[in-house]
Amino acid sequence: MRVAIIGGGNMGTTYARAFLKSNIVQADHILIVEKHDEKREELRKEGIAKVTSDINDELLKCNIIISAVKPQDFKVMAGELKKHLHDNQLVVSIMAGITIKNIQQLLGHKKVFRAMPNTPAQLGFGITAFAAAQEISFEDISVVDTLLETTGKSIFMKDENLIDAVTALSGSGPAYFYYIVKHMIEAGKSMGVEEPVAAMLVKQTMLGAFQIMNNSKSSLDDMIKMVASKGGTTEAALRTFEEKSVGLNIQDGLMAAEKRAKELSNG
Repeated sequence: MRVAIIGGGNMGTTYARAFLKSNIVQADHILIVEKHDEKREELRKEGIAKVTSDINDELLKCNIIISAVKPQDFKVMAGELKKHLHDNQLVVSIMAGITIKNIQQLLGHKKVFRAMPNTPAQLGFGITAFAAAQEISFEDISVVDTLLETTGKSIFMKDENLIDAVTALSGSGPAYFYYIVKHMIEAGKSMGVEEPVAAMLVKQTMLGAFQIMNNSKSSLDDMIKMVASKGGTTEAALRTFEEKSVGLNIQDGLMAAEKRAKELSNG
């Protein structure tokens, strides 16, 4: 298998490293197209792929093309890429807000996937949802699924429209957790706990809570009840959250993210 990655930024290089680490693709079978000189030199030193500055006929040798450029750069890039594609190649987009239909039209190419990863993919703990054009076979879906799972977990979505919801939930999701952790640490500082200590307490608590959620068969409501003794400290905090409509505000925030994702998808 040969893979071309257009865009040597964080996500593009994350995939190259993951493919290598998983022994799915050899370094000399990965081609990264990166226009910035300094970044290109860094990639060459790292040795995770062959590197080039422009889209050229080398791409014709590749089975899979991953578009990891910024969405606003895709239209110009597509004009060049379409000259170096053949019908059997699979094009996988990890660009937010560009639909399969738009990619097909700009490239004049049918076999297109649209994927939404998130930043924990950099450590192998990502979750990527992906959708496929109607022209894609089950075998092709399996190939792309295997590649995406090198960065964590993947899930195939039959309805591409749900990718906007995925963007709001998991694509943007890490920032929500960082936001909550930040404010828990700030609360600790306000209570007199030094920042490094508060940070350690909150981060380890978050990690431990995740492990319980991931390994327990109990519902989230039941898990909350296990911590919140009647008349105790946890109940006092949760009551304030309810009075301030924290839960509803979080849901409203995610709805706003989905709305913005749809606006970007519709151009």
